[in-house]
Amino acid sequence: MPLLLLVAVLIVALLLIPLGLPGIWLMLAAGLAYDLLPPGGAIGTWTLVALTALALVAEWIEFSLSAKYTRKYGGSRRAGWGSIVGGVVGAIVGVPVPIIGSVIGAFAGSFAGALLAEYTRERKAHVATRVATGALIGRVAATAIKTGIGVAIAVVLVVAAMP
Repeated sequence: MPLLLLVAVLIVALLLIPLGLPGIWLMLAAGLAYDLLPPGGAIGTWTLVALTALALVAEWIEFSLSAKYTRKYGGSRRAGWGSIVGGVVGAIVGVPVPIIGSVIGAFAGSFAGALLAEYTRERKAHVATRVATGALIGRVAATAIKTGIGVAIAVVLVVAAMP
């Protein structure tokens, strides 16, 4: 029964990741609870430490990939920061829209933040649009990678928790 509960929590947490919510951290909390609560926890400290390091890598990728793609598409550092800040603000603003609001908000915010930051620097709409497109691509890629890492964390937790 505890293993089924762990799997259910991991599935819900995995669905939260693309929404910009802390699904990976919920997975780790569930893994820690599973390790501590049933007698003779099966997951192990080193597994949890390694998965925490992996979660930190996923967070770093999420915040840096949008800026990296912004610069790859010719944007300035300012546009890179604009994409990061815009993505965070967009995700927060999108929360009231059920289910997908924060995802769409994060994508639109990354685009708009990079567009605004680059346009105020260059004053050329075609350059700013290209840079903002790079920010959007980076944000989408970051979300996909973070979700993939979440799947890996979930699989490792389930395998480690099996008797």
